[in-house]
Amino acid sequence: MKSKHPHPTSPVQGEEYRSARELAGLPGMPGTERHVRRVAASRGWISRARAKGKGLEYSAASLPAITRAALARQGQPESSFSENQDSPGGEESRSLGRWAAYDRRPDTIKQAAQQRLGIILRAHELATGEMKKADAVKQAASEAGVSASAVWEWMKRIKTLDRQDWLAALAPEYSGGGRQAACDVEAWDFFYADYMRPEQPTAAGCYERLMYAAAENEWRVPSLATLLRRLRAEAGPAVITLERVGIEALEKMYPAQERDKTMLHAMETVNADGHRFDVFVKWPDGSIIRPTMVAWQDIYSGMMLSHRVGKTENVEQVRLSCGDMIDKYGMPSHAYLDNGRGFASKWMTGRMSNRFRFKIKPEEPEGILTAMGVEVHWTTPYHGQAKPIERTFLDLCDRVSKHPAFSGAYTGNKPTAKPSNYGSKAIPLEDFLRVLEQEIIRHNQRGGRRSKVCAGRSFQQAFTESYEKAPIRKATRDQRRLWLLAADGMLAARLDGAIRLHGNRYWTGDMVRLAGKRVTVRFDPDNLRSGIHVYTQKGEYLLHAPCILASGFMDTTAAKEHQRARRRFVNAHKEAAAAGKRMSAIEVAGRIPEAAQAPLPEARVVAPVFVPLKKAVPDVDMDYEVERERKTVARTEAIFKLLGGGRGGGNNFFTED
Repeated sequence: MKSKHPHPTSPVQGEEYRSARELAGLPGMPGTERHVRRVAASRGWISRARAKGKGLEYSAASLPAITRAALARQGQPESSFSENQDSPGGEESRSLGRWAAYDRRPDTIKQAAQQRLGIILRAHELATGEMKKADAVKQAASEAGVSASAVWEWMKRIKTLDRQDWLAALAPEYSGGGRQAACDVEAWDFFYADYMRPEQPTAAGCYERLMYAAAENEWRVPSLATLLRRLRAEAGPAVITLERVGIEALEKMYPAQERDKTMLHAMETVNADGHRFDVFVKWPDGSIIRPTMVAWQDIYSGMMLSHRVGKTENVEQVRLSCGDMIDKYGMPSHAYLDNGRGFASKWMTGRMSNRFRFKIKPEEPEGILTAMGVEVHWTTPYHGQAKPIERTFLDLCDRVSKHPAFSGAYTGNKPTAKPSNYGSKAIPLEDFLRVLEQEIIRHNQRGGRRSKVCAGRSFQQAFTESYEKAPIRKATRDQRRLWLLAADGMLAARLDGAIRLHGNRYWTGDMVRLAGKRVTVRFDPDNLRSGIHVYTQKGEYLLHAPCILASGFMDTTAAKEHQRARRRFVNAHKEAAAAGKRMSAIEVAGRIPEAAQAPLPEARVVAPVFVPLKKAVPDVDMDYEVERERKTVARTEAIFKLLGGGRGGGNNFFTED
């Protein structure tokens, strides 16, 4: 039987789904398609994909009553909103939509529906006897304190429905406050744009600016509470958070993924990251800098495996701390590392500047892990949920940075949270490392851990139990040298082949053959006394050189030990030299043959000798020349006599002795 006046709660038959474009602007609906889709998503409307084109269509059963009534007045046939028109699967679809709408109602609405159902059942109970139906309805209404006309209206609503749908159909359909207060589109857009900004202005400030603009433009504006209710209904908390706080805050509204670690075992998967402590530390060079730690953690148990501390986060710390972990516990199968600027870029290209007076070879640490069969996974930058070690760093912030031994050196976790004694003290590096080591041990041994793996035990207990049963891969002695730092171009001393590195001297007897040559050495910068490994510059391993410690100037015991060591060195090489000689020097000289004189070769070609002619010299009369010279001397003597000279005079130039 068709109803002459369809009830607005009836779902649309045949075309019972409407698109966001068709719903936009209807009573009870936002004015734009985008806001309609937001409201539908936030309220969980029943929807389906459109038969043509993209997008969704929404069930009329999910719409507010005022919207369904508006759809009914848009020229639709009465039968299209009738509940009793048959179609394949139509009744089942309407029943599902009716109960979905009922389930979204608050408890007060559900209680009212149960009260109405109770009144109707009471009227049916009274009518089963000799009482007329009208009298039964009147008496049931009187007992419940409602009007009989209301009971008749409820009974009319469920007249054609199955018994199991009565409760859902009897739920009151309040539209949520009636007609919306008038608000011009320009006024709403003004408030929306002003409020939905990253600067997070207050609603009161936005409303005040809106009122100034409304007075100028003659806009109709409702109250601030009405605007905020509309904003929450149309935009929803997720969109408001995105616009005002940002994408990171929106991502936090999505529940974090929970990963089951019980399927792993100890040392199967590890993760690493860096952390800067909020403590002023005085370093050996006199600088006061907050220390940075690179640490590795077992994901299965949560136990801290290894760590290194430096002034900054760099690739050397990553390599050496990874080496410490592999040395002590073995090689993992997977490693999760941060791919952000704070870790991954330095893992790939980071260098320690001005620490050593030599060149550090730019090796790629990822290749070192790959060579050992460790699969590297890069995590999302600045995403703490992807790295369990971030939770450990949070604990260490309280246990280490705020340790009583560091009172006065704590800096606060942000510039606006500095303690009153800020900067009054700096902790020596040795003291900081000692406290850090103790707190990490306590962190691993602290019981009562609530994870599924620990189940009340400590991280170390859970790790030890699994470690003893798990297949662990150990590194060989040659593999352990891979993560040491490589200093290229080191010059061995020309006399004895010793190598000096960062104020230490390294030498062994076999290094004499390296004297004056350039080599590559691998070393641990935090344990220089453990010795160095020497390679050729082509990468060929040669030997391990221990550190020769300097002795006191007056230490006679050390001097005697040094003399004995030198004597052993000399004797060993004497024996090696003697063992290598199977012939004496005299025997060598005796084996040298006499040198034979080479025969004189015979000249078979005679070359002529040409003598140049001498120049003719004129004949000279020597007697004539002598006589002329005598006369010249005589004239000269006569002149001297006339001048008062003579042989007896002291000024005579020709006087003979």
